[in-house]
Amino acid sequence: MSIKEYRTTVEARGGLLVVKQTPGVAFGDRVRIEDHAGKIRNGQVIRASDDEVLILVFEGTDDLDLESTWVRFLDEPVEIALSPELLGREFNGLGEPRDGRPPVLSGLHRPVGGAAINPAARTYPREFIQTGISTIDGLNSLVRGQKLPIFSGSGLPHNRLAAQIVRQAKLVDESSSFSVVFAAMGVSYADAKFFRDEFANSGVLRNVVMFINLADDPPVERLTLPRTALTAAEYLAYDLDRHVLVVITDMTNYAEALREVATAKGDVPARKGYPGYLYSDLAEIYERCGRIHERHGSITMMPVVSMPSDDITHPIPDLTGYITEGQIVLSRELHNQGIYPPVFISPSLSRLMKDGIGKDDTREDHPRVAAQLYALYARAQETRNLASIIGADELSERDRRYLHFADDFDRHFVGQGEAEDRSIEATLNLAWELMSSFPREALTRMKETDLAKYYQGSD
Repeated sequence: MSIKEYRTTVEARGGLLVVKQTPGVAFGDRVRIEDHAGKIRNGQVIRASDDEVLILVFEGTDDLDLESTWVRFLDEPVEIALSPELLGREFNGLGEPRDGRPPVLSGLHRPVGGAAINPAARTYPREFIQTGISTIDGLNSLVRGQKLPIFSGSGLPHNRLAAQIVRQAKLVDESSSFSVVFAAMGVSYADAKFFRDEFANSGVLRNVVMFINLADDPPVERLTLPRTALTAAEYLAYDLDRHVLVVITDMTNYAEALREVATAKGDVPARKGYPGYLYSDLAEIYERCGRIHERHGSITMMPVVSMPSDDITHPIPDLTGYITEGQIVLSRELHNQGIYPPVFISPSLSRLMKDGIGKDDTREDHPRVAAQLYALYARAQETRNLASIIGADELSERDRRYLHFADDFDRHFVGQGEAEDRSIEATLNLAWELMSSFPREALTRMKETDLAKYYQGSD
């Protein structure tokens, strides 16, 4: 490793540092900056030439005296130490401990940028992951290797939902090792404490790796945090043969940090000021999950995306939807009615659900139950709209049955307690209980064998 040290810093703007006369410095090199007070900051080269380099400073450039600043180029990428001791620990976006315990000591270090996965080496995501949440397990099932984002809004309980998924997620068909990598960006101190306490009190902390960036931490650190978390996930999945669930909250804070740095760099802005490479940058993160041929482990991802002004067409959720395989959409209307989790099933979707459910994975009636529930709820939503125009008293007996079903569905199937961990069996039985309020002939998507075995209504 050759170390180059300079004191030729000429400009600091935002989280960026410009250093002149630095030949031989490569893009992606790790940088150590020492200010006039002897404080050490970390950085990475994001633009390089023989005349000038641009450095992304993770701790920010506040209070830097440029003439007294030493910049050391370490001729190595930003790396993280990897070991089974990661489990049960909490780190910042650079992989440095936040829990007051010593750093992880290991001879194995890997760049946080990761290595591109050969598409030909990928294998199709399959097998069901149980989250214990009926609207996900029953209607938008998560499978191993899938990317399934949660689209939320300001003030909606996406943090509570993310914590519940971390606590409850499990495999149902084998005793494989299962771990969770939890990454939070731009969260408040209260939210960070909530996550720590939830995982510790539920006893899952020993199987969780946490990466936390607080709201008052440097925003540019958020650009590294998901990559650091995914490097840890890749180690657990492909080196230790674990099935890993990666929960990231909130990708909107990541995109805001990216826009801030892009503006400081002078990049040409695109939609709503975000850089034109936002799509490829998000894809670089999301596509690191999946399954690989001849590897037992897998990486499944559930990123949280808070939609500014509840706008699902905003660039961040819009581009996320192109890259990922579905979405879980939270509803402000259901939240205002006191329903938790407020999952709105109409726009929610899991494109890979069909490959993880059925006879060999969950239960033989699961695909048809999901299709029937969606059909009944869609008709019930039409009836609700009609009732808002002509009044519920003017509805026919059949329409009133649909209206009653919609209310029961929202209260009992969508709504469940934060500590309520429903098995897939319990979810499907609850679905049959709700569907059995209709006569057999109304359940057109079910087989006769399903009706004979599970129908609970009177013939």
